[in-house]
Amino acid sequence: MGQNNLKCIFKPRHVAVVGASEKTGTIGNALMKNLIDGRFSGTLLPVNPKYKTIHGHECFGSVSALGTSVDLAIIATPIRGVVDIVSECVKKKVGGAVIISAGGKEVGEQGREIEEKIQQIAHAGGLRIVGPNCMGVIQPGANLNASFATEMPATGNLAFVSQSGAICSAILDLAFKEHIGFSHFVSIGSMLDVDFGDMIDYLGNESSAKSILLYIESLTNVRKFMSAARSVSRIKPIIVLKSGRSPAGARAAASHTGAMAGEDAVYDAAFKRAGIVRVDTIEELFDCAELMAKQPRPRGPRLAILTNGGGPGVMATDTLAHYGQEPAPLDPETLQAFDAFLPDFWSRGNPIDILGDASAERFGQALEVCLKSKNLDGVLVILTPQALTDPLAIAETLAAAIQDRRYPIFACWMGGKRIATAVDALNAAGIPTYDTPERAVRAFLYMAEYTRSLEMLLEVPSKMTGHMVFDQVKARKLIAAAPAQEFLPETDSKEILAAYGLPVIRTEIAETEAQASRIGREMGYPLVMKVHSGDITHKTDAGGIRLDLRCDADVCEAYNQIMSSARRYKPGARIEGVTIQPYFSNPDYEILLGGKRDSSFGPVILFGMGGIYTEVLKDKALGLPPMNRLLARRLMEETKVYSLLQGFRNHPAADMQRLEEMIIRLSQLLIDFPEIAELDMNPVLIKDGKPIAVDARILVSPLAVPSSLHLVIGPYPDKDESHMVSVDGRRIFIRPIKPEDAPLLTALFKTLSPTTIYHRFFGTLTELNPEMLARFTQIDYDREIALVAIDEESPTDNILGVARIIGDADGKTGEFAVLMGDAWQGKGIGGNLLEKCLSIAEKQGFKTVHGIVLKENRNMLALGKKLGFEAEKYLDTGENRLVIHFEGKHQ
Repeated sequence: MGQNNLKCIFKPRHVAVVGASEKTGTIGNALMKNLIDGRFSGTLLPVNPKYKTIHGHECFGSVSALGTSVDLAIIATPIRGVVDIVSECVKKKVGGAVIISAGGKEVGEQGREIEEKIQQIAHAGGLRIVGPNCMGVIQPGANLNASFATEMPATGNLAFVSQSGAICSAILDLAFKEHIGFSHFVSIGSMLDVDFGDMIDYLGNESSAKSILLYIESLTNVRKFMSAARSVSRIKPIIVLKSGRSPAGARAAASHTGAMAGEDAVYDAAFKRAGIVRVDTIEELFDCAELMAKQPRPRGPRLAILTNGGGPGVMATDTLAHYGQEPAPLDPETLQAFDAFLPDFWSRGNPIDILGDASAERFGQALEVCLKSKNLDGVLVILTPQALTDPLAIAETLAAAIQDRRYPIFACWMGGKRIATAVDALNAAGIPTYDTPERAVRAFLYMAEYTRSLEMLLEVPSKMTGHMVFDQVKARKLIAAAPAQEFLPETDSKEILAAYGLPVIRTEIAETEAQASRIGREMGYPLVMKVHSGDITHKTDAGGIRLDLRCDADVCEAYNQIMSSARRYKPGARIEGVTIQPYFSNPDYEILLGGKRDSSFGPVILFGMGGIYTEVLKDKALGLPPMNRLLARRLMEETKVYSLLQGFRNHPAADMQRLEEMIIRLSQLLIDFPEIAELDMNPVLIKDGKPIAVDARILVSPLAVPSSLHLVIGPYPDKDESHMVSVDGRRIFIRPIKPEDAPLLTALFKTLSPTTIYHRFFGTLTELNPEMLARFTQIDYDREIALVAIDEESPTDNILGVARIIGDADGKTGEFAVLMGDAWQGKGIGGNLLEKCLSIAEKQGFKTVHGIVLKENRNMLALGKKLGFEAEKYLDTGENRLVIHFEGKHQ
């Protein structure tokens, strides 16, 4: 199902309206009138067997009767007839359809069956569908109002996509009031076909859409959504309002991890991983929409508050403080500039209180000083109507002053009737207006959050100090033997963790008092004893833990006390004895590390405060595999316990690198074994900086999905690793590129000759900036293939060359590129890299791979011919387009 067909929906030339009508009050009439009133310049083709003409346009009895090709069919008939209409559209080779009709899965099983039939027919015929049960689509720049909305909004740079028609109507009303324009306005409905992932991919390639705003009730293909969002959020802000928040831990769960990984918290973690900014309320969605549509994005959170009243300035400051920020400090030059014209008793700080008698001229001068400062990222101008205030004059002064703005300027005009005209003037001038300082500050901080998210996406993770080794065979044997829907014995759980290099404490099982006594003597004192039962999750509550056992008598007494307490706590529980392990007295810290399988997002990693305070303090953070050191560190930084782990008073700092490694190893375990439903390491004790898991539980539940497909983010594809020998006999390691490779790629670039750079980048380039490095190394393995060549005989890692295929959103077409270091050209390495990329692309379902090669690049042209590419010359530029189709090749 192609993205190209979405162009037929949003940029059609021939539009059929199925169910068109002249009857007032019908959707078919509203659709026709909106298309006509919106001045759609293409061909309108109403379809309704009851009419000969509709609104002056020839009417046809059916889609099949249309005498011309159709880009877009808008269907507004009862849904029971839509199956046949979609069949006609497929036979007529219609590009795309918008199904307005309601009555699908939202009304029950009969509607669901109708949707399934529509989906089967459309998918088989390559017809893309928006809807059903939607308001339609609007693209003001193309004069396309293919909806039953009351009016066409203005053209702007904001793209809005919503599952809710009611939210669409509310946003449109706001847009007219606040002078907000849109590049695209989409009511996506039930998402029978086109979903949020499709829309993000499409809008990411639309230059008219500078920002993307989403109202989400649910997600369908979560992996596609994450892939699209992670790609597009690097170039455009994506703001989401996700409805359906629920309290964390609302569902019953069998373990600490299960209780703490609520569905909505997982959405938070996923949005953060994808670089998406999430807002909490409709009000905040409106406020962000206005700021994004009218103003440039801030470079950071440094806000100046310019006001003629002290109270509102304090309110703005309090809101900043609530979100962990402060007003930006004013540098000496800025203070001196203000002193030159403000009264002696101005605030001499930020908030910048220019006093209640401030004139329009004073406001203008103050704003000019702010705009000249290099230490600000935005200015909030607050006005309270006082005796000498002229709100309209001040609004006009602001509008004139912001023509050459470098960062967002927005306003809070407080009041009612007296300021209404001034607020209209601000909106008309493209200055966002807010009723209260709190709303204004929140909108600004959401935009600053996107800037911070973008910076984090560009960060390069540190490389691991050593090679990680995992005993997958041992872990698989233990997991395969586990009973379904039951927790593994603690000893088996710890063996699995140890197989993946996670530090676990020695643990022995004693089924009798005599065994406990013998194990105690062998292990040495002091010891810890715990009840061994898969039916008892919270051992402390059951009286199932005894600490600091220092002799054989202590061991025997503890055994009998635990068995007795556990039976009283849960009479029906299966109690298999006790576990015995060394006692760590007075640990410096206790943390929790675990994982849980979410029904939508797959495995989720949990890190937080551990021990008996887990449920009480609820200090935790969630993350999604795969993990690297940077992501692991960020996960920990989201918790309060992270500050403690840095060391305080007489407690030494935890070994953060070891904790990062534990998270990465856990991530790999969850990647390799989809059947792990829950995993708990609680507590992980940290003593003298070193962590060790002293309690562990793993719940196994069958999942009919192979490894990696249960994830929403494609993991590193180690199956694509290989080895070769170059023409001059050197051993070369071929592997997929990693985010940690950024420094190695920089080092390779520094060795390149100007000619090699010109051949690869089609121009001069002096360095790879952070954005380029992130783009080249932090790839989405689902839609891009990039292999690097490493010299195995070198004492240090050196990238010798890179080949990549960048796939389109459909995964059917890709563009290749090859870059080889000058010293390694002509040794067969570049050809090997590209050939392996092509082989992977074909296995992933690519149909065509192409690339542009300069006529001077004879080596690449020769390689292309050798690998089976066809050459197409562009006579006007002298460039060559190499194309390869995969029918029968690389089988």
